[in-house]
Amino acid sequence: MKFYTNFFHTFEPMKLSKFLFLLLFVLSASVTFAQSSTELKRKKEAIQREIELLQRNLNKTANSKKLTLGQINALNKKISLMQDKITVINSEIKNLDNQIHENTNTVINLKGQLGQLKKEYGAMIRFAQRNKNAYDKMMFIFAAKDFNQAYKRIKYLQQFGQYRKKQAGYIQGTQKELNYKIVILDKNLKEKSNLLHEQENEKDKLGKNKNQQSAVLNKYSKQEKKFRQDIASRKKQQAQLDRSIRAAIVREIELERRRAEAAAKAAAAKAAAAAAAAAAKAKAENRPAPATPAPAAKPKANSSGYLAATPEAARLSAAFESNRGSLPWPVATGSITESFGKHKEGQASYDNAGVTIQTAEGASVRAVFNGKVSKVGNALGRYYVLIKHGQFFTVYQNLRSVSVSAGDDVSTKQNIGTVASSGDIPELQFQIYRGAVAQNPAAWIAK
Repeated sequence: MKFYTNFFHTFEPMKLSKFLFLLLFVLSASVTFAQSSTELKRKKEAIQREIELLQRNLNKTANSKKLTLGQINALNKKISLMQDKITVINSEIKNLDNQIHENTNTVINLKGQLGQLKKEYGAMIRFAQRNKNAYDKMMFIFAAKDFNQAYKRIKYLQQFGQYRKKQAGYIQGTQKELNYKIVILDKNLKEKSNLLHEQENEKDKLGKNKNQQSAVLNKYSKQEKKFRQDIASRKKQQAQLDRSIRAAIVREIELERRRAEAAAKAAAAKAAAAAAAAAAKAKAENRPAPATPAPAAKPKANSSGYLAATPEAARLSAAFESNRGSLPWPVATGSITESFGKHKEGQASYDNAGVTIQTAEGASVRAVFNGKVSKVGNALGRYYVLIKHGQFFTVYQNLRSVSVSAGDDVSTKQNIGTVASSGDIPELQFQIYRGAVAQNPAAWIAK
């Protein structure tokens, strides 16, 4: 009987809450790692798709003796993307190192928990073996001071048996979780080994591409004069085209200004006629003439606000602006090889009013937002499309063919034409204007 009493007072089982907390921590850490790992893999795959696209374009020019700006831009962007990919791989390795550290600690903790559970379970088994005599159990109950204590001792004996079963369950669960974590840890280590191997391969590829870049630069130094002349000629033509596009936008603003002023004059004339009629009626009825309404404010001259003068245009402008940073790309796949703003190649400098996107040959060009086609033009044997979105305009240059006409309404991602090639490399020149002011398209399209 004293054995039951001593065990009842001294045995301290493992708290269920402690086990559940450990299990919850393990699961939450695994979910966080999985999310981060998935994001990094997605980013790495996107970079690799861009690299492959640029490589396909470079392969087309491999045998060309003439060096083009598109080739240099493609090679420079490819090297930049390869460096980005190595950075992502480094992040993956760092992420895995953290997970390996966490899983190693979890395995150690689980082994400790399992040892403690087995120790406690063994103590219960030995205790039960020594006190399995039914007479001792009955004596333990009958030795109670009163009925209430006797009832509690009966419940204790019942609970003791139930707890043994639970403890056995805890041992099985902990052993299962331990085995699972050991498998995950082995997987982490193999994945890290694969990433290190991939990292070495990418560094080797990067070195080869840098050698190729040096060869191109050497080729450029030999053809520098001709290359600079080509750039100057191309950028002069591009500047002329950009000026004509801005002129078209300015004409559109002027047209809207005239419409707004005509509408304001018509409204003022209508209001004046109504006021005169009201005054005549008041005079005939021998009443004071009503107050003359104040004239409507004239819209400001040369303001792109004219483009959003109507409620429909204002809503379209607001919708376009609210999608800043999330507009779809004008092509399904592509890589920005020349950014917005000023650039310099050797002694040649020029300004890019948009972004140059290298894409796949014959790629479909898409409208990035709902709008109306303002103009379809032709320059140097290539087409361009100007689409109006309230007070915003998008421009799609270097098209081989077009599938829309001026005045057409277009919807987001609607096909408007196909891209042409510049020096065997398919490139799209994409621009965004707010009124007649050029914007950086990279800040508007989705990352």
